[in-house]
Amino acid sequence: MRTVVFDLDGTLADTSGDLIAAANACFRGMGAGDLLCPVADTGVALRGGRAMLRLGLDRLGRGEDEAEIDRQYPVLLAAYEGAIDTHTRLYPGAMAAVEGLRGAGYRVAICTNKPEALARLLLSRLGVLGSFDALTGADTLPVRKPHPEHLRETVRRAGGDPGRALLVGDSDTDRDTARAAGVPSVLVGFSPSGADMAALEPEAIIAHYDELADVVTRLIG
Repeated sequence: MRTVVFDLDGTLADTSGDLIAAANACFRGMGAGDLLCPVADTGVALRGGRAMLRLGLDRLGRGEDEAEIDRQYPVLLAAYEGAIDTHTRLYPGAMAAVEGLRGAGYRVAICTNKPEALARLLLSRLGVLGSFDALTGADTLPVRKPHPEHLRETVRRAGGDPGRALLVGDSDTDRDTARAAGVPSVLVGFSPSGADMAALEPEAIIAHYDELADVVTRLIG
């Protein structure tokens, strides 16, 4: 069974606003105020909680303080869980593309480095969890992206063949995961890091989800 696997943050949904708000809650708790900008720092937000904490601490001259990052990370996750869908929006056309793929006989799944419980909560709040045949997060397996087994196991759980799959993402992590698994990657050009996608040399870049169906057909049939 052919399977299309999606990353979540920066690929299906722009989650940066709620992620930055959670990080800034940590910094305010430290007495530092808001250190991240919801506009200028969207790219780092989509690289995860630790990346945001590291950037904020770097602006305090403490970018190498891994102990503080470890202390603040669970605080960030709790703040994020409490306001996970305040600013988050699905990208235009994302779910129409997902439903179109399902209607054409593809399995559709999500492979994200967001903790699984948070990913499920967010997708439930957005009303789209039931549109996916499988979901795996950063803590679902002993490994996570860019390890290829994260992608392969996601495909298996969706009922697909890991050799007939494709990963849609927005980062070098997604590109590297697909290459390690021996499958094509499609990167989105509309994410905050979209201008950097060409340098990663994926099998395809889409400027809008309207283009995905044709690309999937070309790459995996």
